[in-house]
Amino acid sequence: MGGWRGQDRAIAELMAALGGERLHHAWLLGGQAGIGKAGVAFDFAKRLLGAQSDTGVLVGNLVIAPDDPVARLVDAGTHPDLVQIRRLPRDTKKGEAPTLARNITVDQVRSLSRFLHLAPSMAARRVILIDAAEDMERGAANALLKNLEEPPRNTIFLLISHMPGRLLPTIRSRCRTLHFQPLDDAAMEDVLTGILPDLPPAERQALIRGAEGAPGRALAMRDLDLAGLEAALERIAQGGDPTHRERIQLARALSPKAAQARYEAFLDYVPHYIARRLRAARSGADGQKADAWLEAVQLGQGAITLSLDPSATIFALCGTVARLAERKS
Repeated sequence: MGGWRGQDRAIAELMAALGGERLHHAWLLGGQAGIGKAGVAFDFAKRLLGAQSDTGVLVGNLVIAPDDPVARLVDAGTHPDLVQIRRLPRDTKKGEAPTLARNITVDQVRSLSRFLHLAPSMAARRVILIDAAEDMERGAANALLKNLEEPPRNTIFLLISHMPGRLLPTIRSRCRTLHFQPLDDAAMEDVLTGILPDLPPAERQALIRGAEGAPGRALAMRDLDLAGLEAALERIAQGGDPTHRERIQLARALSPKAAQARYEAFLDYVPHYIARRLRAARSGADGQKADAWLEAVQLGQGAITLSLDPSATIFALCGTVARLAERKS
């Protein structure tokens, strides 16, 4: 269904609603980041705005004809009946890496007022797509709620959320929720083989293990040598790294500012690595080892928000992994 592997159930529900007599005015597409929610939302927006399905595709499928003029306008960001709301780029000095604002602001949501008071220009409907909905500051969420409570005619809201539980309950209650599930390993293998056919199998498997069912996450990590990070963690978990050789090498490799993306991938990956080893150990994991996962999660989450020293954080995380090593009698 729809070209988005592993999300057939959600796509089928969207297409059934599109073919029904009354289409709900607000949809909440929830699930972890990188599993295809935004892609499905954009293709559904194209269909809402009149794009046609690919020739030869069964009715009810989300696959869009590649040369459809509506789809081309949406892809170019120029369709007059579609508004996208997301965090805006921050002003940066010359030479600085581009960054995004912390939140979607109340002014961004209030700016919808003029759009909502106009009749659709080209399509029978207007579509408002918010990505990600939990990025809205409190005032923005309240401003959106007013529109959801009194939905304008012929307007569909598509809210993408990686953490639906962070949204106001009143927003969730006014949306029809679709839950997107992580892909299994076979689906991940299929997706990554199609997108990255020349990727060595060992690297592809490392991405599959690290991405936890999220193709987008795997693609974001493809140039970060996740296989190398995994191999270093495996050596620490196997032998305990008593001389600190492995953690010193990791600290040297990941601490510089130029390695920030790989450092953040390491922070994110360590808890997943520990969880996978604990699952493999099953009942053989003692309480101390089981606590390692929570410790790694807390260290990783605090490292960026608290601006912790990267070298010290890497040493601490490696020490947590080292506790997984079997003690020698």
